[in-house]
Amino acid sequence: MTTDPREYWLRQLRRLADPVLDALCRRELRQSMPLESSVDRSDCSHMEAFGRLLCGLAPWLELESGDTAEGALRRRYAQVALEAIAAAVDPASPDYLWAPPGELQPPDQLLVDTAFFAHALLRAPRKLIGGMAPGVRRMTAELLLRSRVITPGANNWLLFSAMVEAALLKMEFPADLTRIAYALRQHDQWFKGDGIYGDGRNFAFDYYNSYVIQPMLLDITAAVAGRSEEWKALHCKVLRRIRRYAVIQERLIAPDGSFPAVGRSLAYRCGAFQALGAVALRRELPEELHPAAVREALTAVIARTLDAPGTWDENGWLRIGLCGHQPGIGEGYISTGSLYLASTAFLPLGLPAEDEFWSAPAEPWSSVKIWSGIDSPADHAEQDL
Repeated sequence: MTTDPREYWLRQLRRLADPVLDALCRRELRQSMPLESSVDRSDCSHMEAFGRLLCGLAPWLELESGDTAEGALRRRYAQVALEAIAAAVDPASPDYLWAPPGELQPPDQLLVDTAFFAHALLRAPRKLIGGMAPGVRRMTAELLLRSRVITPGANNWLLFSAMVEAALLKMEFPADLTRIAYALRQHDQWFKGDGIYGDGRNFAFDYYNSYVIQPMLLDITAAVAGRSEEWKALHCKVLRRIRRYAVIQERLIAPDGSFPAVGRSLAYRCGAFQALGAVALRRELPEELHPAAVREALTAVIARTLDAPGTWDENGWLRIGLCGHQPGIGEGYISTGSLYLASTAFLPLGLPAEDEFWSAPAEPWSSVKIWSGIDSPADHAEQDL
């Protein structure tokens, strides 16, 4: 691994992005992406790869490019991303990634990954929404609207419907604010304390607070905060809660970059730490979390989950597993496309290279200090957030 963390992160993000984006630009994603899964997921896996990859890539694309080698690289990837979107949203494209036109009841999973695509649009409004040709923008809105026929479950899926509407709002298309309001109010009621939400009414010991719940709540409430005092107050509450959750996440990262392998969807690998990255991206890390220590912790997680032998196939596609190739870790809903939620670990690349997150000297993170015998501050749980 290079001694320059940003260079290493960029290399890993490009390794994730290139097979998906290159295939889409050739309009050959359906033809060329392998489909590793325990059941047939050919009706949704390609949309998963596209939406999830773009969700993590977007903040880096949105960053001002400047006159640097990285800036030139970013401009090229932004253009490639726009070409990929055009291929994905055009019903005449062989890589149209929604259900065939006229299909009345598409697979429910398409709502999930339409939402991840929508989240990417919120995270890069200037480069993605602003960069679209008018026809592509219209087709994108039409694809988002098609997801309304899918009824979300009474759990984190409510946020998928809300995220789609938030993106439509950002694109200046008519949005259903009722779907947003319902999802936000339900999740506020499902808060369990100490920075943790239930996945629905019940608590689940897994990483869905990071895979979906907290990052989507943060960006949806940010998108609508200016529309009412209620939503503005809720955004402040959501931000306080995710900042506490970031403290918990940082303490879960062991000195070797591993973390507790509990709960569903472990094949999302380093994507388990999207929430910590989202807080870092907004420069909202709590005082006890130093940006350089968080950078080092996330670098260790990325290396532990993406550098293990067997992680990638011979053509550069991700394979199912948490540390290497472990097909047994993949639940029935997991397929090749699902794995690209790993890209969301890279959100802090949306911070400029001169930001403290990247420029400050390396620091040990909490578990490194604690398990090295270094005196460290106690962790104080906060119930009333």
